[in-house]
This record gives sequence, structure tokens and C-alpha cells, in this order.
Amino acid sequence: MLCERCKQRPASVHYTEVVNNRTTHMHLCEVCAWEAQKAFGMGTPLNLHSFLVGLMSPVIGAQESGKDAGTDRGLSCTTCGLAEEAFVKQGLLGCADCYRHFGERLEPLLRRIHGSTRHTGKVPQRSRQKYRLVQEVERLKAELSAAVEREEFERAAELRDEIKKLEQGLT
Repeated sequence: MLCERCKQRPASVHYTEVVNNRTTHMHLCEVCAWEAQKAFGMGTPLNLHSFLVGLMSPVIGAQESGKDAGTDRGLSCTTCGLAEEAFVKQGLLGCADCYRHFGERLEPLLRRIHGSTRHTGKVPQRSRQKYRLVQEVERLKAELSAAVEREEFERAAELRDEIKKLEQGLT
């Protein structure tokens, strides 16, 4: 696909804008995209890392201001050695264990970005049925606990049997 503006170079920047349910697409080469960006006063391009760092700074800064001066400063991952300072500057975690080590710091950030800390996205087609069964078992277990608390033992027995039946389908 050629650039819509110069019609000479291949389009490598694809821009989609949705305003009032009206969608506009633009396919530009890098040169024309850079010129368009300067023309509209957009400044330097925003990359994912600087975006995440911008989101993290206020959250981590607010957490630090609420604590004593030396408390939790210099927090680092014991597995990969990533320091909190480096995490804040780069916006990148070093390893899977960083989620555990920086968990308290990440939770408000994830909540701010996604609106929740629980995954609600797509599930691969081949795992979808099992995922739904697991969710149903969790829901039934919560309902079972509530029924036991309310001393509705007949309902609890029904739920227990239903959970056993579903769990057999998982194995």
C-alpha cells in the first residue's frame, strides 16, 4: 500500500481516528507522518515506555509521599535485581518475579490503566470451555460458602454435588 499523501513511498504508519462514531483512516509513509505530526503540533511521538513511565510516576510518587523518608526506598527484585528506580524510569519489569516483588506498587498502576487488576480479556478458543468451567466452579463455591453461612444445608448439598460434577469435567 502506498502513502496516501505522497503516493511514492510505502505506507508504514496507519492512523485511525474515531470521533462521534465516525471513523477516519490514514495510511502514510514515515516522512509524511512526521510532517503531519509537526503540522498538527503533536510534538515528539509517544512510545509505550514513555507512556507507562508517565502513568507510573504519579502513582509511585503518591505512594512515596505517604511513607516515611527511608521506608521501602531502593526496593528491588531478588531474582533479577531490577531496582524500583530503574523500573520507574524504563517502564519495564525484569522478570516474572518482579510482579511479586513490586506487587503493591503495580496494583494501583494496573487499576489505573485497565480499571481492574483481574484479567477480563479474550481466552484462546481451545481453552475457552475449560476456562468457563473453572469460572463456574469458583462461582458455585462462593455460593456454597454463602449457603453454609445461612445454614441452608439442602442448597449447600445441591451445590456441592454440582461442583463435584463440574470438577469431574475438568479432569
